[in-house]
Amino acid sequence: MTTLVWGLRTLKMADLRIMGSKIYTLWGTLLILLYFCYSGTEAVRCHCHPCYNSDTNGTCETLPGGACYASKSLTPLTDWEDLETRTWGCLAPEGGTLLQCQPSAVPHREVSACCKNEDLCNLNLNLTFSEEDFLPGVVHPSDPEKRAENVTQIVLLISVTVFLLILIVAITIVYLRFKRQEFRRKQLLVDSEHETFVPVGQTLHSLIDESQSSGSGSGLPLIVQRTIAKQITLVRSIGKGRFGEVWKAKWRGENVAVKIFFTTEEQSWFRETELYQTVLLRHENILGFIAADIKGTGSWTQLYLITDYHENGSLYDYLRLHALDTSEMLYLAHSAACGISHLHVEIFGTRGKPAIAHRDVKSKNILVRKNGTCCIADLGLAVKYVSENNEVDLASNTRCGTKRYMAPEVLEETLNKNHFDSYKQADMYAFGLVLWEIARRCVIRGFVQEAELPYYEYVGQDPGIEDMRKIVSVEKLRPTIPAVWEEQEYLKVMGRLMCECWHPSPAARLTCLRIKKTLSKMIETIESAPK
Repeated sequence: MTTLVWGLRTLKMADLRIMGSKIYTLWGTLLILLYFCYSGTEAVRCHCHPCYNSDTNGTCETLPGGACYASKSLTPLTDWEDLETRTWGCLAPEGGTLLQCQPSAVPHREVSACCKNEDLCNLNLNLTFSEEDFLPGVVHPSDPEKRAENVTQIVLLISVTVFLLILIVAITIVYLRFKRQEFRRKQLLVDSEHETFVPVGQTLHSLIDESQSSGSGSGLPLIVQRTIAKQITLVRSIGKGRFGEVWKAKWRGENVAVKIFFTTEEQSWFRETELYQTVLLRHENILGFIAADIKGTGSWTQLYLITDYHENGSLYDYLRLHALDTSEMLYLAHSAACGISHLHVEIFGTRGKPAIAHRDVKSKNILVRKNGTCCIADLGLAVKYVSENNEVDLASNTRCGTKRYMAPEVLEETLNKNHFDSYKQADMYAFGLVLWEIARRCVIRGFVQEAELPYYEYVGQDPGIEDMRKIVSVEKLRPTIPAVWEEQEYLKVMGRLMCECWHPSPAARLTCLRIKKTLSKMIETIESAPK
């Protein structure tokens, strides 16, 4: 029985139709044979109209085994009137009497019947149309309303079918794209299930030092990074931005900072991770990179970037809480210049470092370390220069820098994007504004100014591109330098440096290496001065 069922399931629909037609033919043949076997052999006289090859008395005589028939049909004359036609006559046995006298399985506008029990029996046959001949689904030529209604139903059916097909295709495409993204994320997460053991007692700095001594110069091995990311415990949120959120976190009791990117900022996460793992990028004045990983399951995903934690926060926050003496001002400015200078410089060698421009230099992207020096953070917009093929490797994301710190050529959209020095010169314009923020908080004669953002006197908290273009490019205004700075030697030099940084002509601006050397000499002068 199981074999029979399996065999039937494997048959195609065409095979089933062929088999059914053969069974129907066989069954019809058997009925005909049975009819001839049991039917009488005597001839019968029938009424005929019209009569062919018969007497004029309106009758005909069948052959033995034949039958009498009567038929009635409706033929449309107009859309509202039908012509009724009746016929009577004799059926020969070889003409398929049995099948010809059976009712049709398909509704039509013709009815017939047969008999052979007595002479002229076909005069008494009841010819009545059945209800099936006038079913709603059967449209007759004489019924224009039903014909129009049927056309409307067909059009509606086709429209609904096409709409459903389009909907199914759209849902299928969306589903396949979603599954492709999930597959990509799961591929990135697959190694997180196989945690590499980091020996107890190992600190982050010891792990990084071992990695540096091995000669890689580009951070910890990826599997170690994923192990660290898996063991991270988030403590509290310490900042939010357009890219995501920054958290203070713990790893085996050590403080770390975790930058959690929005899932829509996946390209920024990839870019910043790639840049932080650049060979020889690690520097004391660049935020220390620890690890990067994608954490999550099929229902949620978090993009982690784990770095050193600096409790003083950004330079922007630090300046609002602290007034500076001359040495503190110079240490902050010099260390920030060292970080940017290391980014800008290209190191040649077998495993050299490409030149990098930050493209978003501002006080909020510079962190203050515990010893009072700065480190440069947030490389999400940075651009690399590959000297081997003279190519500028620009970030693929669409974010631009901070409008308040944009150089005139950036605001005017005249920056040469194919020339790497253009990006470094734009960095130096923004760094000049950062120097102004630092110098403003230096105490002079016991008096210190409030911390403010550049151009605070000209624009609001969130200026637009047009606002900044009008101030910087059209009116050529710059932050105000107080006259009292001329009375203090170091502030006088700082004022001269920042003015040369924000020069309207990019080529006339100082390089960061030049600023670094100038500030270094001033620090040596202070340190060598008698206490």
